[in-house]
Amino acid sequence: MSDQSYDLVVIGGGPGGYVCAIKAAQLGLQVACVEKRGALGGTCLNVGCIPSKALLQSSEKFEETQGELAQHGIKISKAELDLKTMLGRKDQVVKSLTQGIEGLFKKNKVTYIAGTGKITAQGEVTVDGKDKLAAEHIVIATGSTHADLPGVEVDEKKIVSSTGALELAKVPKHMVVIGGGYIGLEMGAVWHRLGAEVTVVEYLDRLLPGMDGELGKQFKRFLDKQGFNFKLGTKVTGAKTTKSGVTLTVEPAKGGEPEEIQADVVLVAIGRKPYTHGLGAEEMGIEMDKRGVIQVDDHFATNLPGVYAIGDVIPGPMLAHKAEEEGVALAEQLAGHRGHVNYETCPGIVYTWPEIAYVGRNEEELKQRGIDYKVGKFSNAANSRARANGFTEGFIKVLADAKTDRVLGVHAMGPEAGNLIHEAVMAMEFQATSEDIARAFHGHPTLNEAVKEAAMAVNAKPIHS
Repeated sequence: MSDQSYDLVVIGGGPGGYVCAIKAAQLGLQVACVEKRGALGGTCLNVGCIPSKALLQSSEKFEETQGELAQHGIKISKAELDLKTMLGRKDQVVKSLTQGIEGLFKKNKVTYIAGTGKITAQGEVTVDGKDKLAAEHIVIATGSTHADLPGVEVDEKKIVSSTGALELAKVPKHMVVIGGGYIGLEMGAVWHRLGAEVTVVEYLDRLLPGMDGELGKQFKRFLDKQGFNFKLGTKVTGAKTTKSGVTLTVEPAKGGEPEEIQADVVLVAIGRKPYTHGLGAEEMGIEMDKRGVIQVDDHFATNLPGVYAIGDVIPGPMLAHKAEEEGVALAEQLAGHRGHVNYETCPGIVYTWPEIAYVGRNEEELKQRGIDYKVGKFSNAANSRARANGFTEGFIKVLADAKTDRVLGVHAMGPEAGNLIHEAVMAMEFQATSEDIARAFHGHPTLNEAVKEAAMAVNAKPIHS
């Protein structure tokens, strides 16, 4: 017999879980959220998106003091790094936000239960093996964890995941990043700015797999100029820790002679995998694929009646904002409303320098699908605000259907790309054409004018290029 009864029990207090819980409560459901971490916000807030962005911001400011401010007439004789304070600021940012979510739970009357939730029967969640919760609906929102690389055992000291990379006690002389995706590049950027030599080892022959090819090539050129080292088309076959660091064994992905790389710290960032350990999913017969990804229908329902899943545990990009939208849509559905997620307008952002952002299809995808399209591009070097700010790297690219002019994808690299992309997200959400963007007012001088000019370039010529 269950101790407490709810309309909805959410297992997992990350971006998908806590948003789903709050929205459901706002719509009149009695909701409980079970989270074992002891702090709400999940991986994103505690050891992912938020702390990494805090360090990216701090490290960027430190790098500015190393010479970039001189062009603005600001001379600094010597700026010193206080890593302890920098890490402390990061922790304080995290603490304030996790406490903020607890406040939102109280405000919206969501019951927060600290503990490990497990589905032990249909309509039942057991917390820490003893307290039973009855629920009409159960939502799995347990997120993801780092993917392991055979032969390279993470100890979070010398061989670290992204979690350990947030807590290094000192700046390593040489950091090797295994994986050329956004997580590895962002964390590599932090420690490179603070003085580390960074080498990126990627199995494929390009960075940022899945992104627009032109974007990836241009991005690598900028990282080359910044002093990053790359070993593309290379696989890691083993790692051995020593007193002084780590010895990595690598070889060409297509075959060849092995070699060794010496590093103080190795960051394993080859991707992430769903976290469903101890959830009771296998025992209850919830359908998952070989990678542990929970299979759901168009309404986020699993094959077990009354059990749903959202976020990193189901197919699709492992992004916090994707999980949040799924949480809102599912809450609306469970409350009797119509909830929907348009995955075609889900943006991706890399918070390096320069930033990269994209939404919709890239050129490779359009060619593969046989879709005729037109391209409009505009360089940030021709944007007046970018020049005034002194940051002119990158470009904006708009892809539009050759017949209808409907925007199919937008790709950006440069200052504030992660903010600029949301103009494109909104445009695509309303099925706008490139002409719609081109004819819309854009304040002057703003970085967004580059989006307007790129849209103009689809069918005509931009004014300032």
